[in-house]
Amino acid sequence: MAYLLGLDIGTTGVKGLLINENGAVVNSATVTYPLLTPRPNWVEQNPEDWWLAACEVMRSLASSLGSDVTEIKGIGLSGQMHSLVLLDRNHRVLRPAILWCDTRTAEECCWINETIGLEAMRDLVANPALEGFTLPKIVWVRTNEPFIYEKIHKVLLPKDYIRFRMTGEFAMEVSDAAGTAMFDVKNRVWSDPLLAKLSIPKVWLPDVFESIDVCGTTGSAIAGVTGLPEGIPVVGGGADNTCGAVGTGVVREGRVLASIGTSGVVFAHSDSVRVEPKMRVHTFCHSVPRSWYVMGVMLMAGGAFRWYRDTFGQIDAEKASSTGVDVYDLLTKEAESVPAGSEGLLFQPYLSGERTPHRSASARAAFVGATIRHSKSHFTRAVLEGITFGMRDSLEIIRGLGIKIEQVRLTGGGAKSSFWRQLQADVYGTEVAVVNSTEGPAYGAALLAGAGVKLFSDIVDTTERLVKVVETIEPIEKISRRYEECFGIYRELFPSLEGSYARMYTMYREPEE
Repeated sequence: MAYLLGLDIGTTGVKGLLINENGAVVNSATVTYPLLTPRPNWVEQNPEDWWLAACEVMRSLASSLGSDVTEIKGIGLSGQMHSLVLLDRNHRVLRPAILWCDTRTAEECCWINETIGLEAMRDLVANPALEGFTLPKIVWVRTNEPFIYEKIHKVLLPKDYIRFRMTGEFAMEVSDAAGTAMFDVKNRVWSDPLLAKLSIPKVWLPDVFESIDVCGTTGSAIAGVTGLPEGIPVVGGGADNTCGAVGTGVVREGRVLASIGTSGVVFAHSDSVRVEPKMRVHTFCHSVPRSWYVMGVMLMAGGAFRWYRDTFGQIDAEKASSTGVDVYDLLTKEAESVPAGSEGLLFQPYLSGERTPHRSASARAAFVGATIRHSKSHFTRAVLEGITFGMRDSLEIIRGLGIKIEQVRLTGGGAKSSFWRQLQADVYGTEVAVVNSTEGPAYGAALLAGAGVKLFSDIVDTTERLVKVVETIEPIEKISRRYEECFGIYRELFPSLEGSYARMYTMYREPEE
C-alpha cells in the first residue's frame, strides 16, 4: 500500500496526516506552538518552533507506519499565507517571522500603494498592498530594522522554510507567491516592474513552481530526526486556503469554500482572472493548474469566538472541564436559546483590524445595541452572528463579480456545529454543504502530493472522486429575511464608527512610556 504525507504549518500548530492510495486518512498528528505579541498590533512566531513541531509530527507519523514507512511516495506542504521569514547567507533566521495577522505596516502599505499607484498595483499584482501581505513587511524591516535588512539573503514563507529544512531547496509555489503582493497573478511569475520600482532584489525570492510540481526530496538530515526515508519527493503544495479548497472539492466554478478557523475565508474558484475594481477581495492563483480564485478574508473569525470564550467563558470552561463536554458546544447551545438577530444586539468582529471589505488596520471590535434585556446568551449568539455577517461581506462582493455560487462548502469551526451550519445557511441565503473530508489543508496537501508523484491522475478528477458531500443545509426563509435586515444594519455600523476607530488606533498604537 502506498502512502502520502500532508503537512500544514498553521498559525497555532503543525498538523500532519497520512493518507493511503485510496485517499483514506490513516493517521494524523498535531503539535502546537505559541504566538508572540511583543507590542500592540505585532504578531510573530519563531520559525524554529515550526521546524521542531514539524519534526515531531513527522516522527509520530513515520513511527505509526513501522516498516511500511518506506511506502511513503510523496509529501505535500501547506501553510499560513503571507508571513515573512528572512534568512542570511548562512541560512540562519534573521528575526522572528512577522505573521499574516500582524498589522504594524499601515504606513508602509500607504507608501507602496502611493508609490506604485492603486491602478498599477491592480495591473501588476492584482491586489493592493495590505498589512497582512509579505511585501509591506519587507519594507517595514527596511525602514525600521536596517541592520536586519542589509543581511537578507532569502525571503521565504512558512511552508517554504520547512521545505528548505527538509530538502535544502529554496522554492515557492504559485498560490503562496500570489499572496506576497510581489507576484504577477495573471502570468504566474514574479512582477519584475514592481520589484524594480521598490528596489526589492529579485534574487532574494525563490523560484516558483505549480502546486503539483516536485520541488525537492527529503535529505539525510531529516531522515535522521524523523525516521522518514531519504529521497521522498516533496511537491510545491499550496497556501492553506488553496489546500483547504482542494481538500473540500472547491475545484470548479460554482463552488465556494467558507472556512472559519482563526481567520475567516470565503474562497471562490474561478477559471479566469477576475479582479474586483476596488480590490476589496483578493485575486490569487489556485493550486489547481491554470485556475485562480477570488477570496475575502476576515482577520478574526474563529479567533473572535476563541477570544470571547477566553475572556467571558470562564464558567463555561470550568463546566466543560468537569463534565467532559466541549466548551464550544456549551456556548453554541447557549446561543441557540436566543432568537435570530439576538434581539437587536450586534457584534463587529474586528479584534485585529480587518482585511475584507474594509482594508483597515484601525478597525476595532464592538458590541452595539445592548440593553438591560440582553443576557450573556445574547452576547454569545451576537458573536456568532457577527462573525457570519463578516463572512457574508466577502460573499456579496464575489457575487458582484458575476461568479456563480451554487453551493457554499463549510470547513473549520463553523462546520462542526449543527447550529452554526444552519446559521451560515440562513445568513448567506444559499445552500451550504459539509463534505466527508474534515482534515483541513493537510488533506489537500496530501492530494497534491499524490498528483505530483503520479500516484493520482488529474487533481480535479481525483478530488471529485474522493471528496463527497455528506450533508446539505437549506436556509430557513423566515430567518433569512430577519438576517437580511440585521445584515443591512451591520453594514451601516462600520462607516459610522470608522473615524472613532482610527483615533483609538492612533492613541494606543505605541506603548506608554
